[in-house]
Amino acid sequence: MAKRPTSARKTLNAANLAALGAERLAAMLVEVAGGDAIWKRRLKMELASELGAADLAFEIDRRLGALSTSRTRVSWRKRPELIRDLQALRLMIAERLVPLDARLGLDRMVAWFDLYPALSLRVKDPRDELGLMFDAATPALAAAAAAAGAEVAGPILAEAVLTRLSDWGRWMGRTAPGLDRSVARRLLSGLTAGRPTPTGRLALVVRKLADRAEDFELWAATIPEADRARPEIGAEIARRLAAAGRAGEARAALEAARAPAAPSRRGRTVGPAPAPPDAWLTAEIAVLESEGRSEQAAAARWALFERSLDADQLRTLIGALPDFEDVAALDRAHAIAAAWPDADKGLAFLMNWPAHREAAEMILARAGSLRGTAEEFPLWAGRLAGRYPVAAILLLRIRIRTLVQLGAAPEAALLVAEAAALAEQSDLPAGVPDHAAFAAGLEIEIRRSRWGRR
Repeated sequence: MAKRPTSARKTLNAANLAALGAERLAAMLVEVAGGDAIWKRRLKMELASELGAADLAFEIDRRLGALSTSRTRVSWRKRPELIRDLQALRLMIAERLVPLDARLGLDRMVAWFDLYPALSLRVKDPRDELGLMFDAATPALAAAAAAAGAEVAGPILAEAVLTRLSDWGRWMGRTAPGLDRSVARRLLSGLTAGRPTPTGRLALVVRKLADRAEDFELWAATIPEADRARPEIGAEIARRLAAAGRAGEARAALEAARAPAAPSRRGRTVGPAPAPPDAWLTAEIAVLESEGRSEQAAAARWALFERSLDADQLRTLIGALPDFEDVAALDRAHAIAAAWPDADKGLAFLMNWPAHREAAEMILARAGSLRGTAEEFPLWAGRLAGRYPVAAILLLRIRIRTLVQLGAAPEAALLVAEAAALAEQSDLPAGVPDHAAFAAGLEIEIRRSRWGRR
């Protein structure tokens, strides 16, 4: 009997392929490259990289030039091949040329991005796969800029943004969060030094770069004076000033952005000032803390939590409290969530915190208020089934009824079986019908739903 082959040695991985030997692999690659132009160019570039950066740059330039000067229309059938070609070229720049010579690599990376405008005009691409590929390549641009250093990368990228803002504005906006801070600062200098205050798309780019460079003054300079009184924008300015320890300026910016009261007529106010947005309240908390008013900041956090059920605000509140006081604060928060006007949102908070006992009590008390539109209802029922089976049954039944009303009877049927099994194992209290009664009522609802759709 033949010996059974070892499957591990047949697995396609680098170690097993290396065991074939260099000569055998080389022959296989030459064979593959003979029928695939992309592989052929890739292998030539790999060989050039062994000779040095100049030889590799020459081969890359040849391909960049061919792609940039071609006027051939690319059909949807040929588009995947073009995208594969472009990705292979980008990888050669990022993984081979940049480590050999960062400046040459960054130059070619910029040239690679500059292929897009002409390509987008001759490629049939209704789903914008080409544009998405270039957008996804921005981290490689940030890495190449970091390798080249601020003094090299700053001027190169500034020239690209200033002369080709239409596309480079988008790419630089995506690149900014991942840029080395020194590169971001040098690039900002190239975009703003000796120039008018940026506006429009350039202002958005400068703002993102200033955010990365932690340059508040430049960040704020891109915001028009008229916009600073808007609550959301003024609040962000105040928050950043507070983070920088400039409490007085932060307070002034916050108050300037406070929503004004409704205009008055004949000395009488038409209506109260609208409630400030959550962003404004968040900034107020930061300003109060920068002013050293911790008690007022805590009160403001409670106010924000009571209108938003923001779990992050609650965690901050709980973390600042001494032992025992945090228990009372949690009880207060749970009570707020359990009484929340939107019962589904209140339940979501309790389940995600998690506060399963409080969630189960809420379900029993407010089952009639739950809509069951959230897809997580069966998941939550599973989490509650062990200790709070009645609450789990109610959650499943609520979701089942909702699915029936939405016309999703097959999906509801799966949950019916789950609810039946859980009901058989549980002692249902008075007021909660057994599964047979629930199923009978559900059948009536299904018939009504079918009749209504006719």
